[in-house]
Amino acid sequence: MARELRQHTKAGSPPSISGRQVTFVWRGKTEPKLIGDFNGWGEGGDGADTPMIESAPGVWTRSIMLPSRAYVEYAFLVDGERALDPSNPRTTPNGLGDTNNFLYMPGAGPTALARRIPGVPCGVVRREVIEVGDLIVGRKRAIYWYQPPVAEPCPLLVVFDGGDYLRRAHLDVIVDNLIAQGRIRPIALAMVDNSRAARFIEYACSEATVDFLASIVLPLARQRLNVIDVGESPGAYGVMGASMGGLMALYTALRAPGIFGRVLSQSGAFNIMGHDMVVFDLVRCVKPKPIQVWMDAGKLEELLACNRRLRRLLKSAGYDVAYREYGGGHNYPAWRDNLPRGLSWLFGAQGA
Repeated sequence: MARELRQHTKAGSPPSISGRQVTFVWRGKTEPKLIGDFNGWGEGGDGADTPMIESAPGVWTRSIMLPSRAYVEYAFLVDGERALDPSNPRTTPNGLGDTNNFLYMPGAGPTALARRIPGVPCGVVRREVIEVGDLIVGRKRAIYWYQPPVAEPCPLLVVFDGGDYLRRAHLDVIVDNLIAQGRIRPIALAMVDNSRAARFIEYACSEATVDFLASIVLPLARQRLNVIDVGESPGAYGVMGASMGGLMALYTALRAPGIFGRVLSQSGAFNIMGHDMVVFDLVRCVKPKPIQVWMDAGKLEELLACNRRLRRLLKSAGYDVAYREYGGGHNYPAWRDNLPRGLSWLFGAQGA
């Protein structure tokens, strides 16, 4: 066993996988800690509480069970310092300044729709920095306008954390491919960048952010993009986001259903530090709005419970809701791989 483990770490191969069991290996004198999507990144859970085992001199192992279709990011802590797995060349930025290793379980894999397919017409993406006034933090904000490769007017989808969805989830490529395959009708995108410093403030059910969209982003969208008149087709636009952006997407539609009749929420942060956000009260106490809601959440993330509760509340209140749990955690590759399902449900044939 010890010889096999040493060969494994020298070979540059990812952690070994047998069925649903994954065995992680670290070689060194100091006992490491394994952190990842499966244990809240060291904040609690099985992997954080159980140390790795020294299976042979200087060879530390840890086996865990994961969903058969999981995407997982992880790293090690060695002497209190974050370290990557030298046996796994697969790495990805975590969006917070660090890099993680990742793996796909045998039943999972990245969506092919996030890559350019030869012959598929491409929409046009243009970046613009706009003056924002006092409605959000800072004097300027970047927006990425996406016009699909069609001549007719299209519904608009407003995207919170737009720059991240563009760079890390390849949202424009996914939309191009879905349109070409007939899985969604053509849609235009207004991908609004976030403010790193004030993201929590702007996305924590902010009336100012709703007003920013209505009074600044939408008028500009009508000038920059060929979009349908929402006055003639109430609720035809959509709004989407992940984590705090998913919370803000649902809040926006609940506050402006005559504009935003479609919501795509990924890992929505509907409960923060044990406190339910106001969307629960809006759903519970206010007459249902004519909106469709797509929700997804990872089976390995702490926001799963509040997403389940909100989904049940939306359904009991009479909302049109689709919900999916994926094998993974709280990260853009997992959200990227689920995007085609949500977009197809909201802007294509139901259940596509």
